[in-house]
Amino acid sequence: MKTKASLTPAALLLTALALAACGKAETSAPETAKAESPAKEGAEGAHEEDKGRVKLSAEQIKTANIVLATAEPARIRESMPLYGVITPNAERVLQVSARFPGVIQSVSKKVGDAVKKGESLAIIESNESLRSYALISPLSGVVTERSANPGAQAGSESLFTVADLSTVWVQLSLFPRDVAKVRVGQSVRVKGTDAALSAEGKLVYVAPFGSAANQTLSARVLLDNNERRWSPGLNVTAEVTLAETAVPLAILSSAVQNLESRDVVFVQHEEAFEPRPVKLGRSDGERVEVLEGLTAGDRYAAANSFILKADLGKGEVEE
Repeated sequence: MKTKASLTPAALLLTALALAACGKAETSAPETAKAESPAKEGAEGAHEEDKGRVKLSAEQIKTANIVLATAEPARIRESMPLYGVITPNAERVLQVSARFPGVIQSVSKKVGDAVKKGESLAIIESNESLRSYALISPLSGVVTERSANPGAQAGSESLFTVADLSTVWVQLSLFPRDVAKVRVGQSVRVKGTDAALSAEGKLVYVAPFGSAANQTLSARVLLDNNERRWSPGLNVTAEVTLAETAVPLAILSSAVQNLESRDVVFVQHEEAFEPRPVKLGRSDGERVEVLEGLTAGDRYAAANSFILKADLGKGEVEE
């Protein structure tokens, strides 16, 4: 009683204010937690929306060498694989000899040199007139053989061989059982040992008789070589197109990835790639028919899509 009596009015007022403040703090705490809850739920919702997608900027796509393509109608080929070798186009290879016998005074070209039609290959002094004349290249191409040397006597033998390599031949080997399937004019896809090296050509010749040594027949493909990508002597593979079938929707085979035992294609959606399960049909190795999962016009990762698959797996592990 003594202690209560000793409290002054000012002390009683401070005590009342303190008790009121404590009550307000206790009642406001749940309201604060309730106010924060929607924001947390929104963050979780955004996370769920992004889950299963790989976000990449245009610069990141370029750096990763991810090639984009569009799902569209295409023609699926039925083809037959063959093996062959690149050779010069024999119709564009010429041997050059001296016009008049004489002594070779100088030589201006060596094996591997490019030469233009009408350009001098060597200078020869005629034995009869003792006058010098230029040995001229009859076509533009590359010097593939040379037997001319200064001081040597030039007669009727070939001094140079010049080959025009703007086109080359692909010599293919056919087994007798396959001869009935091929004919002149068919399209042929030729591939080098480097996967990036490929081209389209036409079958221009099928031999009427075979080789007793290896029991095969030869077929020939004419191939454009203006960019000098195909060097004679290289081994190649070829696919002769036997038939073509139009399909309403197809993609490049390189786009297909296997994710959780399903075939998927990474479809671009704004700045993200979504793995879309697909049902596939016929394929010719380069393109594959899409039966379900995509629509015409969908943009997808056609090359290096394995990078997206790896990035998606990395995100799942981190979670």
